[in-house]
Amino acid sequence: AELRAAVRALVGDLDALFTALGLREESFAVGALSRVVAAELASYAPARNRRRTATNKASVVFVDRTLDLTGAVSHHGDNLAEKILYVLPKLPGHKTDVMVNMVELTALQATDETCRIIAPGCLAQPNDPAAKALWESFMNLKQKEAVMEVRRHLVETASRENLPIKMSMGRVTPEQLSSYIQLFKNNLKALENHCGLLQLSLAVVQTLKHPQTSKWDNFLAFERVLLQTIGESEMPSVLNQLLPIIKSYNERTKDDYSCEDFLVLLVYMYSVVGEIRSGKELDAAEEEVKKALVKAICDEPEPSPVLLKIT
Repeated sequence: AELRAAVRALVGDLDALFTALGLREESFAVGALSRVVAAELASYAPARNRRRTATNKASVVFVDRTLDLTGAVSHHGDNLAEKILYVLPKLPGHKTDVMVNMVELTALQATDETCRIIAPGCLAQPNDPAAKALWESFMNLKQKEAVMEVRRHLVETASRENLPIKMSMGRVTPEQLSSYIQLFKNNLKALENHCGLLQLSLAVVQTLKHPQTSKWDNFLAFERVLLQTIGESEMPSVLNQLLPIIKSYNERTKDDYSCEDFLVLLVYMYSVVGEIRSGKELDAAEEEVKKALVKAICDEPEPSPVLLKIT
């Protein structure tokens, strides 16, 4: 009853707005609640009268905000910027920038991961036009094209600095990019002039080599399977398929999903599935998933901040 009252209040407000603007609207809806709002607006008596007399036409699109969650938790973007931000550790004190390990460009051979002698690089390069252009390509191009842009920038820059670069065609590999970056190592002037470009290039190399990148691809494959299964089956059978994947800390290998990974998958699933038919079968399937998830969370030797917040 409260929701119905809220929807009707919203429809009344929208009608008042459209009356003030003199609009005759055509409504479109994406999502379950949006369809309800659009249907209420279509059958609302004052709105029907307004549409007969209004002179200005407009299209109104209602979108359920729960669908935003799908974008936040899915791995469908073939986007290099997204992967860099997902994989590399956060720059201390920043939410949207990462630490790029710069040891490769020094004479220091530190094998210790915790070594903090060399200051980290980052993605924000406001004073370097070439680096800014490269970052734009990370966001706007597909991953394969963006990686080729990195190679092109490195080759052109090395040629201008008269570094002994050998251009190679074909597929771009992290090792190839790394060998180009190494050319700048012994030329301090070139290193200083193109530091921004080198930081972004190293971010790409470190992202492509990172084990989390292959996990990203596993996520993407699993999400596609989930979409197919949700299209063909009811929610209980989809949940029962997920059960074997929930593994406790002692049972997991590096390729298995952690508790956080599984929570992300669940959010994705419930966001894309739309309206779910409730019933005993669904309750039983959800109960089994809850039990398995609670056991996995309780067995974590060092729960992450997210899990600590949940518990």
